[in-house]
Amino acid sequence: MADELTLMAVHAHPDDEASSTGGVLASYSGQGIRTVVVTCTNGEFGDAPGGVKPGQDGHDARTVAELRLAELRESAKILGVSDLETLGYHDSGMPDWDYKDRPDAFCNVPLAEVAGRVGALIERYQPQVVISYDPEGLYQHPDHVHAARAAAAAARDTGVPAKFYLTAMRPSAWQKIWEALRELGEDVPERNVTPEMRAQMAEAEARITTTIDIRPVLPRKRDALFAHSSQIQESWFSKIPADIAEAAFGRESFIRASDSTGAPLPEDDLFAGLRGSTG
Repeated sequence: MADELTLMAVHAHPDDEASSTGGVLASYSGQGIRTVVVTCTNGEFGDAPGGVKPGQDGHDARTVAELRLAELRESAKILGVSDLETLGYHDSGMPDWDYKDRPDAFCNVPLAEVAGRVGALIERYQPQVVISYDPEGLYQHPDHVHAARAAAAAARDTGVPAKFYLTAMRPSAWQKIWEALRELGEDVPERNVTPEMRAQMAEAEARITTTIDIRPVLPRKRDALFAHSSQIQESWFSKIPADIAEAAFGRESFIRASDSTGAPLPEDDLFAGLRGSTG
């Protein structure tokens, strides 16, 4: 297996694979590179059909999990994912919800346990490249932070991946989206962007080392996102003008957290320094 170029993405919930790495998964699978998605939770605290939230009548966590895992399988098929691994942990809910205090919530599972399971998958698939989230990033969902830390520990402890990346958000791209939606008359709340927030946004963008052009596979990323139909109720995503969508979502950005290849930065390929190095 070590002779086959392999990309592994470690995610928290069903639908994260499409939203943050759908482009690279589709792009690299199209190049014949094996792509592995690891999803840590079943997404029990997502929306039930009709937008029913946890705690409301009609929300059954087990039913939601079954639905979201089925959507995950369809999304993975659209993206050309070679192997899908689900760890089966219980969704922790949003940061301000009490559910995250449950002992069975993913964010409360000992880090060593999760890292051990992810590490076993790394040993099995021998990926040269592993991707997860930025635990210091702007989005601080407890499950994302826990998945990121577990993936980083697993990558470090196994010593298998040559490169480890963190997904990165470009705040400037999202600003374009909000502006376009407001022009279309969508009810998008105005944000009072303070100087401190602007500094944080600029710092986040400055950390980006690697940008991948995914415009050729953007329709597949879109289709994968819409495979998660239970979580996209009358989505604003479908209302964005095509040119704005391409400008904002036509590239996926990453922070190279560790590397043993010596590939120069900035990069436009997660496998820079690795192509031609395998049999």
